Amino acid sequence: MSEIPQNEGGSSTVRNILLVLAGIYIIASVVFVVQVFSRIDDLERKQVAAQEELSRKIADSESQTRASVGVLAEQIGITRQDLAKRAAVLQRKEKAIESRLSVQEEQTKQQFGAVSGEVSGVRTDVGKVRDDVTATRSDLEATKSRLEHAIGDLNRASELIATNHDELEVLKHRGDRNYYEFTLKKGKDPTRLSTVGLQLKKTDSKKSKFTLYVMADDKKIEKKDRTINEPLQFYTGRDHNLYEIVVNTVDKNEVTGYLATPKTIAANTGLQHTN
Repeated sequence: MSEIPQNEGGSSTVRNILLVLAGIYIIASVVFVVQVFSRIDDLERKQVAAQEELSRKIADSESQTRASVGVLAEQIGITRQDLAKRAAVLQRKEKAIESRLSVQEEQTKQQFGAVSGEVSGVRTDVGKVRDDVTATRSDLEATKSRLEHAIGDLNRASELIATNHDELEVLKHRGDRNYYEFTLKKGKDPTRLSTVGLQLKKTDSKKSKFTLYVMADDKKIEKKDRTINEPLQFYTGRDHNLYEIVVNTVDKNEVTGYLATPKTIAANTGLQHTN
């Protein structure tokens, strides 16, 4: 019977402890909640203060910005006026430069066209000169190929004979003999060439025939009814040198041709000759 009260006393102690713990928990919770709300109030106050500070700073910034914008707007207004004036000046200068460049460009085109024309003319002239040189070479080669040996009226083999002035120039440049060109007119006094004289007696232009006299060594030799490009040969001088006459053209009252003499014979009087 005595154990029952002891159990009841232990239960009462435990209950009291639990009540105390519950009270402490409640008090702690109340204190925590109070602290939390207090912390929340502080944060709200700080947030409000921060917002107020931020609003103040924003207001100050907006005021400064308005002032700066006002100053800048005034400066921009002045700059725009200056820029408008300068732009107008630059536009006028630009138009003047463009006008000058246009004139210079046109002048340059004209000068270039003139130079191009001159260059084309020079090229044309050079081409003509080249053609002339080529033609001259061709004529020279043809002339050389036409030069031939002939049998003279003394039955002596003649040197190369020339049938015209160009071929004679080729013979002169060979330098084998002396050559004297002549024009003899009918009825005139004898023409002195080297050491001999020549005189035309008559001509027959239709048949290309002629008759002439050769005065050499105090003798008068007649070459009668001879034809053009026929070598007329005769001996003269102490050394019995062979001279040769070739007539290339026969007209009504005159003939043209040349006299060929050995290189050892010096010129006396008459036409100029070229070796």
